[in-house]
Amino acid sequence: MVTYDRDGPVAVISIDRPGAKHAIDRETAVELGDAWRRFDDDEDALVGVLTGDEGTFSAGADLKQMDLEDGDDGWLGFTRLRVGKPTIAAVEGHCVAGGLEMALWCDLRVAGEGATFGCFERRFGVPLVDGGTQRLPRIVGQGRALEMILTGRPVDAGEAREWGLVNRVVDDGAALETAIELGKTIAEFPQTTVRTDRAALYEGLGEPIEKGLQIEAWHGRRALETAFEGADRFAAGEGRHGEGIDDPADRQGKRSDDPADPVDRRGGDDG
Repeated sequence: MVTYDRDGPVAVISIDRPGAKHAIDRETAVELGDAWRRFDDDEDALVGVLTGDEGTFSAGADLKQMDLEDGDDGWLGFTRLRVGKPTIAAVEGHCVAGGLEMALWCDLRVAGEGATFGCFERRFGVPLVDGGTQRLPRIVGQGRALEMILTGRPVDAGEAREWGLVNRVVDDGAALETAIELGKTIAEFPQTTVRTDRAALYEGLGEPIEKGLQIEAWHGRRALETAFEGADRFAAGEGRHGEGIDDPADRQGKRSDDPADPVDRRGGDDG
């Protein structure tokens, strides 16, 4: 149902129910929770990638089984779980209903250009109970979130990127490879500050700016030793002129926000 594999510092957690469009039943939900806890405990896994296969991310809860149970970590097994390391969703095909909520749980989303997002559970009166009503407006804004939630309409990859729902759009079939490469790029940075900055962002969401700055300062103090080590490397000549920062848009010869090219069509060896 769920597999856990490693590609260097990246853990790949795959939903494997192709006959059910990777819909989540109770057994799969339990395995997903176990996989993400394993990732959090795996010292050699620095970034986690969630994906389906066979051209579909997930259709969400398995409405034929209807055997999911609520728990501390959510109906789908992990959507209320907090892990301390970066996560990426690699999306191909349909990412709808609870599938969308699982992708929203991840920090970043990479999608094939044929991917479709939507709150398709609207048709059947199934509520969003795995974080969709809370995470979606934080990512795309209240108006767009309400449009998706109230109408249930599909959103294609290009529009999803325009809204900020998707971080990168690539050729169909290249989402997982690109997500793994993105994960390896993140894994190359000093992990102390990757994690403290990530934690400060999440913990500061919704707080008044004064409180948010206090949270940021607290996490920043935890990373001072790493910061001093980095300053010493910079003083010795490392990382000048942006060296060590990978910008995929530069490899295309244009900025990713160029209105003439709304879709990042990287794939294959360019990922």
